[in-house]
Amino acid sequence: MADYTIIADVSSFICRTLREKMCPEPVPSPNNIEISSPASQDVDYIIGLYLYDVKEETVVARAPCVSAGGSKFSKPPVPYSLYYMVFINGSSQMGLKAPDIQKIIGRVAQIVSDNSAVYPHELQPWLDVREPPIVLSQAKMALDEKVRVWQAINKPYEISLFYKAAPVYVSSETVVDPPRVSEALFGIGISGGEGGDSG
Repeated sequence: MADYTIIADVSSFICRTLREKMCPEPVPSPNNIEISSPASQDVDYIIGLYLYDVKEETVVARAPCVSAGGSKFSKPPVPYSLYYMVFINGSSQMGLKAPDIQKIIGRVAQIVSDNSAVYPHELQPWLDVREPPIVLSQAKMALDEKVRVWQAINKPYEISLFYKAAPVYVSSETVVDPPRVSEALFGIGISGGEGGDSG
């Protein structure tokens, strides 16, 4: 199962995809797209990708224990949901006008919709188990919930896109021994043969 770096790998995948497909139009350079927070100061990029929450998924079934070699097993991996905000950097020196911002937002929405899934083994090529895809979908949030995300970092609300990436399985380093067999029951069954009495 995927290592703990899978969370950072998902962020890098989203950022890399945006850099590949948004440049040179409507964003001039890949350097104008960063993994960052709107609270960061003195930065000059146009698009920011902000991971603002990580939640354990309680509705996704947990995988069984994973073999750790020999008779030992690792605890099951834990599924998480990652919550992202894609925002336009208000402190950028690019002098963006409202129509420019709307074009950028529209292109981001298009790219994420067209590249909405990635397999963990594409992010961590050493994985020998094929895990389910990590799916990017729009987070179902009301406007006031989005405003609260901005308020949490002491920033006024600005037009932005909110996404959920799930399930993201994080493996465990805890190795457990399988339960020992303390009692065994045996039974002997007798079935009638061809030479048995028929009447």
